[in-house]
Amino acid sequence: MAAQPAQEVGPPGHHHFYYYYRALSSDNVKGLLLALSSSAFIGASFIIKKKGLKKASESGLAAGNGGYSYLYEPLWWIGMIAMILGEAANFAAYAFAPAILVTPLGAVSIIISAALAHMILQESLHIFGMLGCALCIVGSTTIVLHAPQERAIGSVTEVWDLATEPGFLCYALIVIALALVLIFYFVPRYGQTHILVYVGVCSLVGSLTVMSVRALGIALKLTFSGVNQLVYLQTWVFAVIVAACVVTQINYLNKALDTFNTAVVSPIYYVMFTSLTILASVIMFKDWDGQNATQIVTEMCGFITILSGTFLLHKTKDMVDSAGALYRCLG
Repeated sequence: MAAQPAQEVGPPGHHHFYYYYRALSSDNVKGLLLALSSSAFIGASFIIKKKGLKKASESGLAAGNGGYSYLYEPLWWIGMIAMILGEAANFAAYAFAPAILVTPLGAVSIIISAALAHMILQESLHIFGMLGCALCIVGSTTIVLHAPQERAIGSVTEVWDLATEPGFLCYALIVIALALVLIFYFVPRYGQTHILVYVGVCSLVGSLTVMSVRALGIALKLTFSGVNQLVYLQTWVFAVIVAACVVTQINYLNKALDTFNTAVVSPIYYVMFTSLTILASVIMFKDWDGQNATQIVTEMCGFITILSGTFLLHKTKDMVDSAGALYRCLG
């Protein structure tokens, strides 16, 4: 009997190697470098802004108490510029590399932020905090790597049609209602003592920001390619939503950074923001329709891992040393 020919090795049977091969391409290298630089800028911006907020609070009312003296502090503006550069680099990265390579690298900003907070701000990050960060990163990466790819959108009106369907309208109304309850009820009572209040507002509003930014980005991309989208009212509506959401996010993120440990704010914000953004994208673009049970279960496992990391960070954020933390956790 003749020997069976060896099976051809290729992308269909070895998709992981195919992705690694693609990662060596020039465009993907550019995308990865942009994503890494984005994480570096964003991670550093948390520390620079925190330093600016501390300096501003010495000469005026702190942001955590409703003050805006940080607007006159140059160091805070340097942090804002670093964050803007990071977000711009992150946006550009998606033009060169697929989301499966770019999005998980956002977790690098947590590590950078925690390390710089320890070195520059002398904010302690004990062993349980490190474990919480690791769980958050693993869980978020699991979700992102198994999340469905976003559908290709051809016009801003198509995005508007998706955004005004009952499913996403319901999500948006729930998010707005929760954000308003947090702002007007929980912030005055628990904002200074519960980190999830400020971060919750940022994350909820942020999920709507990303959906609007996606729509605005599509409009600008099509306009620059010769198909003018600026003539549509929907483009300007999305622009207004982006502006309103970004201002709200910045305001409450400043309050969180001014009130709580940066090494704790950064990962919790990343986890909640990433999770809600993925949820909003799944609802709006209906990407779960093309997924199998294994993929969905894997994503749920990622959510459980994230919740575990968030709980560990929140439960041990005020613990000083590892030994004391261990005794308190066991007790």
